[in-house]
Amino acid sequence: MTEPSVAASHNKPVAVNNTKLTAVKGMNDILPPESATWEWFEEHVRHVMALSSYRNIRTPIVEPTALFVKGTGQTTDIVEKEMYSFEDKLNGEHLTLRPENTPGVVRAAIEHNLTYEGGKRLYYMGPMFRHERPQRGRYRQFYQLGAEALGFAGPEVDAELMLLVHQLFDRLGLKNVRVELNSLGVPAERAAHRAALVDYFSQHADALDADSQRRLQTNPLRILDTKNPAMQALVQAAPQLISYLGESSLKHLDTVKHLLSVCGVQWTVNPRLVRGLDYYSHTVFEFITSELGAQGTLCGGGRYDGLFETLGGKPTPAVGWGMGIERVLELVKEQSLASSAPVPDAYAVVPDAAALSTVATTLQALRAQGVSVQMHASLDGSTGSFKSQFKKADGSGARFALIFGADELAQGKVALKALRARADAQDSQATAQQLFALDNPNALALAIKTT
Repeated sequence: MTEPSVAASHNKPVAVNNTKLTAVKGMNDILPPESATWEWFEEHVRHVMALSSYRNIRTPIVEPTALFVKGTGQTTDIVEKEMYSFEDKLNGEHLTLRPENTPGVVRAAIEHNLTYEGGKRLYYMGPMFRHERPQRGRYRQFYQLGAEALGFAGPEVDAELMLLVHQLFDRLGLKNVRVELNSLGVPAERAAHRAALVDYFSQHADALDADSQRRLQTNPLRILDTKNPAMQALVQAAPQLISYLGESSLKHLDTVKHLLSVCGVQWTVNPRLVRGLDYYSHTVFEFITSELGAQGTLCGGGRYDGLFETLGGKPTPAVGWGMGIERVLELVKEQSLASSAPVPDAYAVVPDAAALSTVATTLQALRAQGVSVQMHASLDGSTGSFKSQFKKADGSGARFALIFGADELAQGKVALKALRARADAQDSQATAQQLFALDNPNALALAIKTT
């Protein structure tokens, strides 16, 4: 007997058996109560973005592969090793699950002429995909928050983007995060530095690992980003790009540093900071913690004035950053900062299924008043005993139980019983049971909100 199969890419059958199905390695489910921390983070993000007039943009998860080859860079690790790419069997298109979103945002801006009437401040949150070895803070499907300022050339916007990160981290309560920055200058300055790097590393070719020997001719700047401990002394002695910057580039960097300083943000210049993507110019920066080991870079970004032209658009200055949400939330956990999971205001105890229509209309009226209510329900559909329902009510974390008992309903009322006192309660009414008329849900809602 043969096993059934389903169609796969290129029409190759995939065997389907009785093996338990699980999530793809490195792609994680986010479940309650952990998901509450994500919602808490997202609420802070939306608040901070609104304060600085950044507006939400949502682009497709799947983009043409050429977008990342051209935009992210042919010689980057992302394009060379990490992309989830495939050929659409319907039309032969070469597509990729987005490994990052800056090229997608720029593609959308060009396609829809977003900067025609002036610059745009944008932000996004969503999943990205990279095929790499999963480890703490580094997953194959990971979530990224990003902010992009399109159509602004001045260093004040570079500083604004960094202050945006600082403000968000401040709202989250994060401590011990340092800011490192550098300048990659303009193309002519990078070309002079590139020649110096090639000359320097060529003289020490025997000390280069395989990746660095390959990058020597394709992208020598990336050698400075090596994590190989055996090469650190060699890299530290390499020519520094800052020595090749002209007056204009140095002034741009100095303005960024000054604006950060006057806003109370401490920073250090790291002349080895190059970032891992090809499109950066002028300011580059990272927000780093030492509390997450090797995955300590929480946020990184910089200016990318040439990316619009690379992707077929008109010359347009731009600057932005990307933030790994899992890493930030890991630091939130390390520093015990996240708020507790949300609980309902009240739990509805329903001893008799005959009361369900009354219960449903009452709960809907309360929810319309902004009261969160959880209705009792069971696995087998039975109402369960009064005692078991109260046990579940207490376990829900709700402050009140709404009791739709036969005696209460006969009077046209519902009982409100406190399960736990409010921390600021100062009188005995905080734990008393009260009756409320079913035809006056506003009074019941007010009591739940204020008692």
